Amino acid sequence: MDANGHYHAIVAAQAMTDETLIAGIARGDRTAMHALYARHSRSVYRFALRMMGDPTAADDIVSTVFLDVHRAAGTFEARSRVSTWLLAICRNKVLALRRRRTPDQLSDADAMAIEDDTETPEQSVVREDAAAALRRALTRLSAAHREVIDLVYYQNMSVEEAGQVLGVPKNTVKTRMFYARKQLARLLAEADGGAVTA
Repeated sequence: MDANGHYHAIVAAQAMTDETLIAGIARGDRTAMHALYARHSRSVYRFALRMMGDPTAADDIVSTVFLDVHRAAGTFEARSRVSTWLLAICRNKVLALRRRRTPDQLSDADAMAIEDDTETPEQSVVREDAAAALRRALTRLSAAHREVIDLVYYQNMSVEEAGQVLGVPKNTVKTRMFYARKQLARLLAEADGGAVTA
């Protein structure tokens, strides 16, 4: 295939649904693999980074996730969205790596703050302080609570989808969300100098 034909194949693949790309990958279509990687590698990386706290390890996880997708595309049964399947693979890879490594910690650089170009310098300082306090509070949550916060708030997943990634019923996700938010509120109040009892 010439360069022009390759370009048109990439454009066509980018317009395909995730499920169509997975079917293409199962048939050995490299363009479909490139399109799926381009579409989802960033969210898989961010999820791995927030779980691992290590950019190099997160990069390695992304590589192994998409290697697994290449190998297992033919077994995908579409019982969940492809993005949910990818994050479930990612989570399993992270958990396997954690078992072989020291206890996990989330670094301050892992949580992301949204920039607002219209704010004043004073508002910027307040926002940055609040974002830093939130990042510190997130590092103190249990791994289970960090995961559920990440999936629902950072990955914008529904409770059902988060449950599929975590391999737990949706009521368990709701319970973890409740306790995670409660603990975050307590930690943020402590950081703000409030006297909050457990």
